[in-house]
Order: sequence, then C-alpha cells, then structure tokens
Amino acid sequence: MIDAHHHLWDPAVRDYPWLAGLDPIRRPYTVDDLRRVSRADTTVLVQTVSADEETAEFLATAAAGGPIAGVVGWTDLTAPDVADRLAALDHRELLVGIRHQVENEPDPEWLLRADVQHGLAAVAAAGLTYDLLVNPTQYASAATVADRFPDTRFVLDHAGKPPIASGEIVDWARAIAEIARRPNVFCKLSGLVTEADWSSWRVRDLAPYAEHVLTVFGPGRVLFGSDWPVCELAATYAQVVEAAEALLTPADRHDVFDATARRAYRL
Repeated sequence: MIDAHHHLWDPAVRDYPWLAGLDPIRRPYTVDDLRRVSRADTTVLVQTVSADEETAEFLATAAAGGPIAGVVGWTDLTAPDVADRLAALDHRELLVGIRHQVENEPDPEWLLRADVQHGLAAVAAAGLTYDLLVNPTQYASAATVADRFPDTRFVLDHAGKPPIASGEIVDWARAIAEIARRPNVFCKLSGLVTEADWSSWRVRDLAPYAEHVLTVFGPGRVLFGSDWPVCELAATYAQVVEAAEALLTPADRHDVFDATARRAYRL
C-alpha cells in the first residue's frame, strides 16, 4: 500500500494558522508516530504551510530513511527565481511535487495569474507534479490550468473536498466530471471523513462521492491518501484505510492503493 497523502508537523517549531481551533490535533506528529499507525509500505509527505524551510525539513526527513518515498513541498510560485529555488533544494531527487493552499486564496482565478503561471511552468520543467488544493470557486481555474499544461501531471487533493456533511452532490459531481475530462489530472481518494460529519459518519455517507470519482476518473487515475493526522478529527488511520477498502472493489485496489500513486508521482 502507498499512502499518497499524509502530513507531519510540530506547533513548537512554527505556526500553523489553519490549526486554530483544532485542539485535538494541535500537537507534534512525527515519523515515529506515523510508523505506529500506518499500514502503508510507502508514503508521500505533503506540505502544510507556505514555508521553504518546511520543504527542506521534509526532504531531509525523507532522506533519513523510512517509509517516505516522496515529498510534495511548497515553493513561492510567484518568485521570479522559482526555477533556481527548486534546483537548489537538497535531496531534490525526493521532491515529487509542489502544492500551495490555493483554497485559502480569495481570488478564484489565482492559478491563472501570470506570475503563478510562470511558477507552474517551472514546476513542469522540473518534471514535478502539481497538487491542486482548491475550493468550488476555483474548480474552473483548475480545469483551465490543466489545459494550459497538458504535459504536466496534476493531482486533485481530497476529491475536490465534496460537501459530504450536507449530502449535496449534484454541483460538485458536475464540476469533478468536468475536471476529470483532462487526462493529465489524477484524483486523491483522501480527506473524505473530515468532509463528512466528524462524529457520526458512516461508509455509506462517503460511498456516492467515492463512486463518482472512480467513475469519472477511472481507478487508473485515482490514488489513496490517508490525510493523517488531519483525519484524526473524525477517524483513526485504521478506520480511514478500512473505509477505503470498503469503498473499492478488489479489482480497483491495485491501482488506487499502489499503481496510480507510482504514476502520478513517478515514485
């Protein structure tokens, strides 16, 4: 099993503004903690803040050995020297992708800004994947950017964050199907439990959303991510894996739990 989306953090080292109010997970999470809970043989460690220092630390952590086979880091896409910044990273061979928390940008067309496009071109030239963390107002921009960089691999994080808790599906499903028309976009089956009701979710609540993702992307473009330790707001690591197993047919599991992540991130 490859867990293509998890995090590590330490609030004593730096501030994580998005952790405000999330006291149950506002504590350090280390590689040793990951080893204790994970069922994955291989993992992808994903950025949590807009800080070059975190990316450097994550790459050093991955280089020290253990299950982390790749890092989706952060860099300032708007920096004129973004290509040089990427090239200068230590353990650059372990960097498999770049992500920015676009969902927090007020501009629905942030991805289409000229300076951001310049940064995305540098990401593409470096052979890296770009993780799309977007909100519904940014779905159209995500589709457009995938069109503008047809040779770049994009990964839609957390299935586009569907409104599972409310039970709404129509608008989300339509938008996700449109994004899925771009063959260079993959989709993570991740983060679903925290989009559902944290205290009362059931696998049946997640099923319509997972089924839609699998239908429009196909298992060959869907990859599993635990979103640990964020998932602990609603479920343990083991419960997330068990839910994914229940949502997948035996035929789908080889791709979603392994092969798709290898292709998406060139692991």
